[in-house]
Order: sequence, then structure tokens, then C-alpha cells
Amino acid sequence: MEGRVTDYFAALAAIPENIAVNDAVAGASTLAGFIATVIDRCRDAHAAGGKTLFVGNGGSAAIASHMATDFNKNGGLRALAFNDASALTCYANDFSFDEVFARQISMHGGADDVLIAISSSGNSENIVRACQAGRELGVWVATLSGFAADNRLRTSGDLNLYVPSGEYGFVELSHQAVCHAIVDIACGWSGDSERKASA
Repeated sequence: MEGRVTDYFAALAAIPENIAVNDAVAGASTLAGFIATVIDRCRDAHAAGGKTLFVGNGGSAAIASHMATDFNKNGGLRALAFNDASALTCYANDFSFDEVFARQISMHGGADDVLIAISSSGNSENIVRACQAGRELGVWVATLSGFAADNRLRTSGDLNLYVPSGEYGFVELSHQAVCHAIVDIACGWSGDSERKASA
């Protein structure tokens, strides 16, 4: 068991160096470039009166809710997650589950907003449609996906981050770590407290 646990965390630790980022306009980018660009876009959205919108299913929905709260509370940035149970069941019942996020973004999104779309598989129809709805409004879209390298979400955003793993845990932990890095670095994290704690 000890060896399996060690191997698990070694595999998890190796993921960031293999993350792939593609920019719809400029081509390839880096993880650091992804984080810096999203920070700038979210700050610009807030300054213009806009907000950061989050969508995700299942574990990704939990990340979306968590990050919307952290962006608000810690980052001082307006942010919303579109996974209220009443709204989801209403739109799913009256239209389809494929439309639960797109319909809300069409109602609440605007050209000054940022959309962060999270899907482990990158093939969730409701997340792909959320990106389409956002882009139709002029929303700037960042996606986070995993699993198959040719998943649909990788070409749905203005900036797309891909975790090369087929393990839900690895993909979700990586997505959450990236989102935490965005808000923590935006808030001024420098690593000083960690250096002091280990001294």
C-alpha cells in the first residue's frame, strides 16, 4: 500500500509539467501564461463592471461553486456559478439538460464578462453549449478539460487548458489547483509563508 500511495502522489505531482495550453488566436501557450492571462481578464472584467462566470458538472460543479466564492471573498472580483438546484432542474425540465448553462449565460452574461468552463471529459454537451452561448455574447472564454486529447472543449474557448490524464481525481485536482493559483496569485501570493513555515 505504501508504494501505491507514493506512486499516486508522484503521478499527481508530475501533471503540471505536462499540462497543455492552447490560445485560439496566438497558438500554443504555457501554464504560467494561462494563469497570468486569466488573472488579467478577470481583473479587466471586474474593472469594466463585468464578472467571472463558472460552469461545471459534478465534481467540476463543486469546483465552480468553490472558485466563484473564492474569487468574490478572497479576490474581490464579481463571480457567479450557475449550478443552483432550482435553476438547473427548471431549465432541464423545460428545455433539456444540454441547455442548463447556456440559457443562464444568455440571460446573465455580457461582453464584459469572463466564462471559466470546467469539464473533466471536455465533452459534456451542456458545457460546450455554455461556451458557445458565451462567445455569441462576446464573453471571453477559458476552458479546463482532461481525458481525450481531442475533446471538444479544447477548441471551445479563447484560451484552453488540457490535463493529459484519464483519471477523474487527477484531472479535477489539477483543475482546482489551477483555479486556486489564479485567485491566490492575483491576491499576491509569493510563497513567503511556505518558506517561513519550513524554516
